[in-house]
Amino acid sequence: MGAKLTFIHSGDLHLGAPFRGLRALSPAWAQRLARAIPEAYDRVIQACLDNHVDFLLLAGDMFDTDKPSYAHMRHFMRGLERLHDAGIPVYMIPGNHDPYPNWHDIIPQLPSNVRMAGSDAPEFFLHRDVDGAPLCLIAARGFSNQASDGSIADGMTRAAAAQACGSKAPFAVGMLHSGLWMDPFKAPVTESRLLSADMDYWALGHIHMRYLAPGTDPRIAFCGCIQGRDIKETGSRGCYKVTLEEGLPNKLEFIPTAQVEWEQLCVDVSGCAGVDDILAACVRVMFDANAAAQCEEMVARVTIGGPTQLYDVLARPGTVEEMRAELNESYPAFYCDALINATTPPLEKEGLRAAGLFPAALIRSAEKMVAPQDDARLAYLQEEFARRGLALPRGVDGMLDDLTESACDMSLTLLDGRGA
Repeated sequence: MGAKLTFIHSGDLHLGAPFRGLRALSPAWAQRLARAIPEAYDRVIQACLDNHVDFLLLAGDMFDTDKPSYAHMRHFMRGLERLHDAGIPVYMIPGNHDPYPNWHDIIPQLPSNVRMAGSDAPEFFLHRDVDGAPLCLIAARGFSNQASDGSIADGMTRAAAAQACGSKAPFAVGMLHSGLWMDPFKAPVTESRLLSADMDYWALGHIHMRYLAPGTDPRIAFCGCIQGRDIKETGSRGCYKVTLEEGLPNKLEFIPTAQVEWEQLCVDVSGCAGVDDILAACVRVMFDANAAAQCEEMVARVTIGGPTQLYDVLARPGTVEEMRAELNESYPAFYCDALINATTPPLEKEGLRAAGLFPAALIRSAEKMVAPQDDARLAYLQEEFARRGLALPRGVDGMLDDLTESACDMSLTLLDGRGA
């Protein structure tokens, strides 16, 4: 039987994130989310303990600021101490939010199981198994914004790690706080550059969404942040449990850690007869989204859309905000931070079709796109979202027909001049 290694890949904890925008709307929910981040960090620590991992990798941005509070620092330290007591080492690097110079006074206080790499150059560690035999070479470098003609990954190869540590090992892992190709302003590096280093796995931090380099044997990964902080960070958040075994493809298991999920939801209200029906439809969509979530509590931004006879009612000043307040009274575990009115006046499609002009051609084209066997629309959306460094929202594949019809309706509305 070949050698085997199991570790947790985490990072982007952002302990101390302030939630300023939400605090103006709801101090109670802002405070709830402020508690959610330390609770999510506790889940990372518990995942290490429950899975009896060989070590934990923290890929930068442990704190949201370069001057963390005493309370956040102590909470972070207590987690490391729990791993110390369990005999689990921690290897970590600084990020762009918590730069390395600010760690100088903290490093002497870290438990003895913690090793931290700097930002000026790669550092190398040799992790041994319980019997003292070499098990894994670790090459690590924190975020650096210093101008350089080279790459942040320069010198980070399996051979360089073996030479620096004076030993070979069955496995080699690299860790960087880098934007990869998704953020060209934060220590970018190409995937081909990383893959040429002969590492078994690259644990990356900085990008807050989950990402695995394409392929059946993932060797480059962002685990994302452990708790969504705003409406741009929707869906499940967590860390990866990584298992490397000689002769087998890498195995990654996502472990959810978020205590509150953010969601962006769209509700078609074209069939609603009154405002009460709209509110009921919003609640149903929120419950449906939460049913697929990894935690009970949720902050949602809800957009109501579609052609409706209630268009003029919804356009009255204060109506939508009053509806949002009523929606937030319906179920205490959910909070709607914004209710967005994107409805349109009813469209007379049959009349437009009969006129035989450009709107009729647009309607026919949209109808041809509604084909169950045609996945070109999904592939197009996936490519466009990936180009922007975004994750395609969950459940989009089941919404393509509705999205196509909505796009047609929106175009017809703009052509009519009512959506300008």
